[in-house]
Amino acid sequence: MGIFTRFKDIVASNINSMLDNAEDPEKLIRLMIREMEDTLIEIKTSCANAIAGQKKAQRFQDEVDEKENFWNRKAELAVQKGKDNLARQALQEKRRYTLKAEVIQAEITELSVMIEQYRDDIQELENKLKSAREKQRMLVQRHLRATHKKKAREEIRRADSSEVMQKFEELEQQIERMEAEADLVDFGRPSSLENQFDALEADDEIEAELNQLKSSQSLKNDDKIDA
Repeated sequence: MGIFTRFKDIVASNINSMLDNAEDPEKLIRLMIREMEDTLIEIKTSCANAIAGQKKAQRFQDEVDEKENFWNRKAELAVQKGKDNLARQALQEKRRYTLKAEVIQAEITELSVMIEQYRDDIQELENKLKSAREKQRMLVQRHLRATHKKKAREEIRRADSSEVMQKFEELEQQIERMEAEADLVDFGRPSSLENQFDALEADDEIEAELNQLKSSQSLKNDDKIDA
């Protein structure tokens, strides 16, 4: 496929429609961008060659113009000197360079038109390439979002599975057992405040029992004394 045929196909292509109907849009857009880049390089190369050709033709044109002027001056000199035959020969040489100048000028004009067309094509293709690259960027972002969304959905489904729920229930039961065991450690034990009151009551009982012993001992002593 020639450069101009590829260029026309690229410019005429509807990127959005092609991507919508593609099985692998990301792969297709990469191929399209590569084709655009290759075509753009070829068009720029052709444009550069045309510019170089135009400059070369212009230099040749300047040389021919100089020769044309040279023989024109010679013809004028021959006329001044009355040398009509020499004047005719000089005019014939001048005419030969005039014809060359016309051919070269036509070539320069053709190259100018071609260069202008190349520049328009380059601008149009660069705009198309810019649009394609933006489309590629959007496709990459969509792919990343879709990948993350898919992964999140898989995590949600995995979390909703019976195996995971069973593990959560087992963990919950284990925590409940640990809480129950912690409660049993202090089960039946009075609080520190209760302990203080119990101590006071125990002191009273001990004092009463001590007083009772003392009274009993005192009575025994009194009986001994009376006897």
